[in-house]
Amino acid sequence: MSTFPQPDPKDRPARLTVGVVGAGRVGPALAAALQLAGHRPVAVSGVSDASKRRAAQLLPDVPLMSPAQVLERAELVLLTVPDDALPGLVEGLAETGAVRPGQLLVHTSGRYGARVLDPALRAGALPLALHPAMTFTGTPVDVQRLAGCSFGVTAPEALRLAAEALVIEMGGEPEWIAEESRPLYHAALALGANHLVTLVAESMELLRAAGVEAPDRMLGPLLGAALDNALRSGDAALTGPVARGDAGTVAAHVAELRKHAPQTVAGYLAMARATADRALAHGLLKPELAEDLLGVLADGATLPDDGSDR
Repeated sequence: MSTFPQPDPKDRPARLTVGVVGAGRVGPALAAALQLAGHRPVAVSGVSDASKRRAAQLLPDVPLMSPAQVLERAELVLLTVPDDALPGLVEGLAETGAVRPGQLLVHTSGRYGARVLDPALRAGALPLALHPAMTFTGTPVDVQRLAGCSFGVTAPEALRLAAEALVIEMGGEPEWIAEESRPLYHAALALGANHLVTLVAESMELLRAAGVEAPDRMLGPLLGAALDNALRSGDAALTGPVARGDAGTVAAHVAELRKHAPQTVAGYLAMARATADRALAHGLLKPELAEDLLGVLADGATLPDDGSDR
């Protein structure tokens, strides 16, 4: 349940026609959530077969159109394209006269704030940056996951209430992010979420190699508890051989990884060094044990990657 108070009806945006430019995993889900709040999706653009299927599943009966036609029909336009494509898209739409004065133009990029929409602002549009801090599957489950999802919100002060109201209508929790802080904000999310997928996938592969038949079942409770502890306690939740200073165990890990999965060694060492630094800084790793541990990590980084053991 949202912890933000629901906006007073006089502060809520009027029921709007909604368009989506870029039917990736995000746009159709947000438009579907806005539809549940009473807004009306009227047009969506998508090129690939996958994007067309997503649009048909999440926004049935909403016609597929070109980006310019989407802007012509919609009062609220969601620009849900990859980060690197966003500046060029905005400039192109503004230069061709597709942007209309008073039109709400919303992008969902984590990297950019509202400033990337300046070309549209000069054409009279109302710029909003609403980034859902959520991973999307491109299926209807995404709409449900928006409940309680934090959104990184950046917009001109005059549009702040409108931006926050739209987020709340989608079931989210608005979190104001300053324009200059957007890249750092996005890097933090990528570090936690994107790299987590890589770590979990590698862990499951290693468990399978060790003979574990159901690595997902083994990791589920462990990772769930670790995540919960980390969110509750931060660095105080650190456990394991690095935080304890068990240099011999870490050396054995590195040796086994070199033999069975040499591609994982660099990542293991980098994370182990970061963990050791944090454990030291927070008094969890005893200084007298840290020297041997850091020596193992340094030696592991310089050994040839030839699969040999010492």
